[in-house]
Amino acid sequence: MRNAYIKATGSFAPSRIISNSYFNELLGEDVGTWLVENLNIKERRWCNENESTGTLAYNAAIDILNNANFSAEDIDLIIVATDTPEYISPSTASVVQYKLGAKKAGTFDINTACAGFVTALDVASKFIIADEKYNNILVIGAYAMSKYLNMKDKKTVTIFADGAAGVLLSATSDLTKGFVISELYTEGQYHDWMGIYAGGTSKPFSKEVLENGDHYLKFVKKFPKEINPTTWTRIIKNITKKANLIPEQIDLYFFTQLNINSIYETLDNLNVSRERAHTIMEYYGYTGSACIPMALHDANKKGKLKSGDIILFMGSGGGLAFASAIFNW
Repeated sequence: MRNAYIKATGSFAPSRIISNSYFNELLGEDVGTWLVENLNIKERRWCNENESTGTLAYNAAIDILNNANFSAEDIDLIIVATDTPEYISPSTASVVQYKLGAKKAGTFDINTACAGFVTALDVASKFIIADEKYNNILVIGAYAMSKYLNMKDKKTVTIFADGAAGVLLSATSDLTKGFVISELYTEGQYHDWMGIYAGGTSKPFSKEVLENGDHYLKFVKKFPKEINPTTWTRIIKNITKKANLIPEQIDLYFFTQLNINSIYETLDNLNVSRERAHTIMEYYGYTGSACIPMALHDANKKGKLKSGDIILFMGSGGGLAFASAIFNW
C-alpha cells in the first residue's frame, strides 16, 4: 500500500509589479477602488520581456527542488498545468524537463484552465498510488496571461497576472499522510463564455483574427455570479462527506484566487470561519492555474501548515471546469 504526499512546495513570480494606479491612468478612470473592494486585488506581477510560461515554471521548479533538497535527476514525471503554454506544441513540461536536466522524467501538460493545478495534483497522486515506477512527481501550475491581454479591455487587463508554483509529490507507505480524495466536475455548456479562442484548429491565426483581437483573452458572456460559491459549496460538502469529514474539520482551504467575496460566501455557506481560507490575490492578482499552489507555498512559508493538518483545494476555471482534492499535510 502506498500514497502520495506533498514533500515540498515552491513558487516564482516575476519582479515586475503592476499596481492598481497603473490602470487608473491607463483607462482614465478609478478602477482600483472596485478591484480592492470586490476582488481584494491591490497589485499583480507581469512577465518581463524575456519571461514566458516556460521560464516561470522552470524557476518555480528550482524553488521546489531547493526546498525539498532534491535532485532533478531523481524526478520520475513532470506535469505542468497551464492554459498559456510555451507553445501550442510541444508541451511546456518538456521545456522544464530539459532546463532542469531531469533526464529520466516523463512529461505532459494538462489544460483545464484555472482548475489545472488541482486536476494535475489528482492525476499525479493516482500515478504514484497505482504504479511503483512513479515515486517523485513535479506538479506545477504556470500562468503568463499578461501575454494575452487587450490593454483596452478593463474586464481582463486589470485582473489577470503571471506566476508559477507547485509541489514535489512523493510516494509514502504512511497512509495517514497525503492524498485523501478528489472530485473533478465540468459545466461544459460554458465552454465558449470565456477564453482565448484563436490559435487552435477552430480559428487558426490569420490577419483577420489579429485585426479582430480574437487572440486576446475575452469574456464573451457574463457568468452567473453565484456559480462559483454554489458549485464550490456542493463539491466541498460532497467530498468531505465521502472522506467521513465535515467542512469544519478542514484546517485550511485554498480556493481559486479570483474573487474574495466568492470565497467568503462559500465559507459562510459551509459554516466555516473565513480565516480558514489562505489568500494571496492582494499582492499577486489572479494567476489562474498558478494561484492555488502559490497560495499553498505562501501558507507553508509563513508556517501556517503543521503536520496532521487537513487541507482542501478548490479550483475552477474556463470550460467551466472544477477540481477539488483533500490532503493530509
